[in-house]
Amino acid sequence: MTTRPIVKFPDPRLKLVAAPVAAFDDELRTLAADLLDTMRAAPGIGITAPHVGIARRVVVLELEGPGSARTYVNPGIVWASEETILHIEGSVSMPGVTDEIRRHARVRIGYRDLDGVERTEEAEGLLAVCHQHEIDQLDGMFFIQRLSKLKRDRLVKRYEKLQRAI
Repeated sequence: MTTRPIVKFPDPRLKLVAAPVAAFDDELRTLAADLLDTMRAAPGIGITAPHVGIARRVVVLELEGPGSARTYVNPGIVWASEETILHIEGSVSMPGVTDEIRRHARVRIGYRDLDGVERTEEAEGLLAVCHQHEIDQLDGMFFIQRLSKLKRDRLVKRYEKLQRAI
């Protein structure tokens, strides 16, 4: 498979709403495999097709190391708990900076697998956070938009300083 270039913040493609996948074919399987390779190389634990400049609703997560990768096509949150948690988040599109984001503690998502079969998944903790983070990205909401303006501005300044040092 192939490692693809990652779109970096503040690229406007990160604000685009990703289109649903209609064809469950070899092209989709190649994209999913490339996303996994790209995510591992970043490194990261989650990635979407928009992170590599493709506005399609595809997410790959790998939270428990090699062999645990899962691909979610056209995912959406169908239920979320009222209870929330704070979790440190970052992005492969904004490497080197993180901040604490408030998310639902538990979610249920609906999605399709790579064969187009409809599925649901219950998630809590880190997995719930990852689903929400990546679905936000598919909806054109970069994670820093969930921060207050003050925190967002500070994080962007830290990121810009890191980029100048490279």
